[in-house]
Amino acid sequence: MFETPERIFVVMEKLKGDMLEMILSHEKGRLTERITKFLVAQILVALKHLHEKNIVHCDLKPENVLLSTDEEFPQVKLCDFGFARIIGEKSFRRSVVGTPAYLAPEVLRNKGYNRSLDMWSVGVIIYVSLSGTFPFNEDEDINEQIQNAAFMYPPTPWKEISADAIDLINNLLQVKQRKRLSVDKSVAHSWLQTREAWGDLRALEARVGARYLTHASDDARYAR
Repeated sequence: MFETPERIFVVMEKLKGDMLEMILSHEKGRLTERITKFLVAQILVALKHLHEKNIVHCDLKPENVLLSTDEEFPQVKLCDFGFARIIGEKSFRRSVVGTPAYLAPEVLRNKGYNRSLDMWSVGVIIYVSLSGTFPFNEDEDINEQIQNAAFMYPPTPWKEISADAIDLINNLLQVKQRKRLSVDKSVAHSWLQTREAWGDLRALEARVGARYLTHASDDARYAR
């Protein structure tokens, strides 16, 4: 960003892809597990970077997940930090922020919240990406449903989706913050720890010329 006496100029990175929200609105309205893993792994790495700096995004949703290209396996960028908060700020625990369908129970209850707020949103993103629907019935009181984690897995399409994916969602959509998976535990979850997912992420790292999604310690396990 730079400014003159008359104008303020904001220069941003050009992305040739779309918002995750737009991708989900096309065709069947949902993604394969392989693509979802690929995108979610990148979201988690970005969150890990933020959380280590005591920053909570507070408004994670498909509209705020940008894709750098229109390739099948694009690089992910998080955007819209207008609701982001720094842990420790006086306003942090008192602010009700975010988009209703992705809000964690503690926010709706005006209770103290922390990094786990973002992890709830990741759980909703995974659910929406895999099914094309929200985990909560939008025709009923969504606030009450969220506060009770009253969500289900109807046979269509969930009978086609792996138990590992459902297990990760269940561990993210936990009403009690202390039971909700952290970003590190989410990254280490068995759903994301597969040779196929590792290979897709390594291919992206090769394209962008930087290793930031995988670790050398995994090479012996997957590089065969």
